[in-house]
Amino acid sequence: MAELTVDQVRERVEDDWNRIVELLNRKIALQSVSAKGITAEHMKRSAEFVAEELKLVGIDAKVVQATNEDGTPGAWEVIGSRIVDPGAPTVLLYAHHDVQPVPDPAEWNTDPFVGTEIDGRLYGRGSADDGGGIAIHSGALKALGDDLKVNIKVFIEGEEEMGSPSFIPFITAHKDEFDSDVIIVADSGNWSAEIPSLTTSLRGNTCVDVTVRGLKHPVHSGQYGGPILDSNTLAAMLIASLYDANGDIAVPGIASEEPIGGLQQDVDEAGVRADAGAVDGYVLAGTGSLASRLWTKPSLTVIGFDAHPVEGSFNVIAPETRFRLSLRTAPNQRPEEAQDALAAFLVANPPFGAEVEVAKLENGMGWAMDPNAEATKDALEAMEEAFGVAPINQGQGGSIPFIPELQRLFPSAQVLVTGPEDPKANAHSPNESISLYGLKHNVITEALLLAKLGK
Repeated sequence: MAELTVDQVRERVEDDWNRIVELLNRKIALQSVSAKGITAEHMKRSAEFVAEELKLVGIDAKVVQATNEDGTPGAWEVIGSRIVDPGAPTVLLYAHHDVQPVPDPAEWNTDPFVGTEIDGRLYGRGSADDGGGIAIHSGALKALGDDLKVNIKVFIEGEEEMGSPSFIPFITAHKDEFDSDVIIVADSGNWSAEIPSLTTSLRGNTCVDVTVRGLKHPVHSGQYGGPILDSNTLAAMLIASLYDANGDIAVPGIASEEPIGGLQQDVDEAGVRADAGAVDGYVLAGTGSLASRLWTKPSLTVIGFDAHPVEGSFNVIAPETRFRLSLRTAPNQRPEEAQDALAAFLVANPPFGAEVEVAKLENGMGWAMDPNAEATKDALEAMEEAFGVAPINQGQGGSIPFIPELQRLFPSAQVLVTGPEDPKANAHSPNESISLYGLKHNVITEALLLAKLGK
């Protein structure tokens, strides 16, 4: 049989387009919020919906409940396969069916759980993250139909937004269902709705809780203020010492990297400022390309700080302050190594000899794409054929710890990170949306990629 052309794939996706959009609308309506209970009935219904949709495109899919490490019930997962030739390459398709909560529906311009199309974008919670990933897989498999030349395995996770606590036990218990040559993770984004991207890297993450103590008990600020500094000030000094004058992290042992595979185009500063809501006078911290500062250089954030509220405050010198630091690590650095370096620096540099205690918390490894892998080249070629423009690859500053775990468990597999999002998607935020133009071309891309992987 002759190979499918780009035009044939495009035509098949066009013919299937109404079904793809309707799938996404129905997925949005399910309100698959894992924060309301990963074992709950609404999450089971969500998994069953996804499994039935996959069956419609040729996947022998089923719903299985995971088990946590402590033996308690875990998430409702969807696994499935379609074996066309035992000797052909095997591709694992990943997405997740759980979505973020909606704390305040009043912040939305539309009903968050009713898919609403406005100016070429479909609004709704989970439209992009990661209902779009499910729609991409479904559309690509439907487009290929009997022309599929690779074996397919599918894993649609039910707890990604909750940190995937039962992910590793589930994979370990179902290793055969995951063993593959190529893994496509459709949970990231593109340079824009019109310009595709492969995600080249993800930063790792680690956290520590820090306690700074200057006194054994509170004292009056009028009586002792001056020679005795409050613990909040001491904590602020300690935090400030982690940076140099340019705003780069100045902790020995915390690694810094440049963009993986080279920097094709730097990130637009005006866009970053606007998207982040930076005030007019704020100067962006750090040195080097903005892309490296966002994707591959480490970053530190104070994500929690225990202090007396302004309301009800009085003239007392605080004896002890606790704060939490979140460190995003360079993609290839072991987070434990960075955590140890951070803890050692904090303890070794107490302002004015204050006591500093550090409690080490969880770690998540980063990930870096192999830019020279054959699957990478196939993916870039498929993107350009589908979108009609050359892709601009980008890293991501966030972390998806299960990707390096997959790579660890299946070291011979080539991992590709794609996705339905773009800078306007607002994933995790009010008014989440997906570009329908981008979605259609992502479906075409994945169909073309699967065809290339089958050669």
